[in-house]
Amino acid sequence: MVGGQGRKRSGTCSFFSRPEEENGVADLVDNTTNQRRPAGWRAMPFVLGNETFERLASFGLMANFMVYLQSEYHMNQVQAATILNSWSGVSNFAPVIGAYVSDAFIGKFWTIVFGSFSSLLGMMIMTLTALLPQLRPPPCAHEEQLHGQCIAYNKAQLGILIVSLCWLSIGTGGIKPCSIPFSVDQFDLTTEEGRKGNNSFYNLYYTTQTIVLLITQTVVVYIQNDISWALGFGIPTLCMLFAIVLFFVGTKIYIYIKPEGSIFAGVAQVFVAAYKKRQLNLPADRVDGQFYDPPLKRSLLPELHLTKQYSCLNKAALVERDEVNVDGFCVNPWRLCSVQQVEDVKCLVNITPIWLTSILGFLAMNQQGTFTVAQALKMNLHFGPSIVIPAGSIGVVTLIAIAIWLPFYDRVLVPALEKITKLEGGITLLQRIGIGNLFSILTMLVSGFIETKRRHSALLHGDLDGVAPMSVMWLTPQLILIGFSEIFSIVGLIEFYNKQFPEHMRSIGNSLIYLTFSLASYASSSVITIVHDVTGRQGSNWLSDDINTSKLDYFYFLIAGISLLNFVFFLFCARRYHYKGSVKTM
Repeated sequence: MVGGQGRKRSGTCSFFSRPEEENGVADLVDNTTNQRRPAGWRAMPFVLGNETFERLASFGLMANFMVYLQSEYHMNQVQAATILNSWSGVSNFAPVIGAYVSDAFIGKFWTIVFGSFSSLLGMMIMTLTALLPQLRPPPCAHEEQLHGQCIAYNKAQLGILIVSLCWLSIGTGGIKPCSIPFSVDQFDLTTEEGRKGNNSFYNLYYTTQTIVLLITQTVVVYIQNDISWALGFGIPTLCMLFAIVLFFVGTKIYIYIKPEGSIFAGVAQVFVAAYKKRQLNLPADRVDGQFYDPPLKRSLLPELHLTKQYSCLNKAALVERDEVNVDGFCVNPWRLCSVQQVEDVKCLVNITPIWLTSILGFLAMNQQGTFTVAQALKMNLHFGPSIVIPAGSIGVVTLIAIAIWLPFYDRVLVPALEKITKLEGGITLLQRIGIGNLFSILTMLVSGFIETKRRHSALLHGDLDGVAPMSVMWLTPQLILIGFSEIFSIVGLIEFYNKQFPEHMRSIGNSLIYLTFSLASYASSSVITIVHDVTGRQGSNWLSDDINTSKLDYFYFLIAGISLLNFVFFLFCARRYHYKGSVKTM
């Protein structure tokens, strides 16, 4: 039969499919369908606990890695930065590959497991480099480092270091794209309770990530710098081991969504089938049996009906004679696709423009880890009579702002907005992302005005070393504003991708966040290079080595202008975006 009746729910992963009573989760079984219901928040201590400890491990290992390469491997700044940037680039691209493997072949659970053990292996090797003197160059005094007299690392020592980074990248590729989608799988999105739990999960996820970053940039960095590198690496390694154990504890109550084969092949089939049938005319009114709409294979997922949007693609699901066999399955998937396939492809086409705008939307965030630190170095770092704030730790202000504001937003502001707007979440996902873009523009404007004041202060009243008699706390407004931008933009995009991507492509959607980070970094580097070259040729370099003689405030205003143009393009795309399931059906 071609119609859409008799849709089934898939079972759990066969490796764990024991009798429910034996597993101790009989209360999670739906008696009407004899299928396991998602455990919702009952699964979160294991899933979210695993993610929290995994992030504590990975962030803790890499929080101070630049210093480790320079102090223990005697690398110069360029060598260390090259290795770190190369590793970062590979790690941000790896989730795309991991997402494809997960959604097409082995599923999210096993991808997370493989990634977790890969990360653990990489961390163990990294810890050994700090623990065993044979795996790194001999110690070198500070004076010898300044004069370049240290014994350099050999090929074997560098090779072991790179092997550990490779395993960490593989682990990143397995964990990052699947952790959030696997968590979403544990909520029943067909119920109001499940949807509300899912909405709160995204905010809770980012809150815990912020707290972890706060811990790693303070406690873990202190241990690594002032106590021991071996202990500073060993603690994150133990956290990773505990994360794996915690993840396996919850296996009896997880929902396991089975992979459905090659995702990209299914997308290509829709375009090919629609092209082959381009000469056909679509019927004015839909009649049962005209479009190929077999039973769903996936469980707990809302059915997508055929819509009028991008109607040319609907021809891919139009049934001609002899294209469906007696069992109700299509004979040639490159000529006939299901309604669900067609609607999945429409979701991808809809999302692409929004994703493109997010790349330039992250430009403002990229500046906070580089030029903000350079500003702090030329300001008064004293906080009170005895506390000196490290310039590299000024970003903690952003983390504190996120950690305070995000729970307030989720628990107080969202319920209040829901009463006013009658919308789930208080505002739409694109409105949330748009607000984040506005905060990024405001951040750059405020950063420019503060830099103008700092530079004038340094030139008129500064010390011989160029330090302005101006407290570093003047940077607090721009750091708080960029925190708000992250809350709305990044959390909004994470929720947007996980809700608007086709359900069996959630890992792919989640990996776009990390791909966006990577592309935004490249875009930022390109803008910096162009500005440096162009203004340098004109004799007034905006980004010279001396921040007091440069025009960093002009650069901030330029980023604000680029972000404003990007925001206009975002509004254009957002006004034309149709949320999944909101388009008029045929």
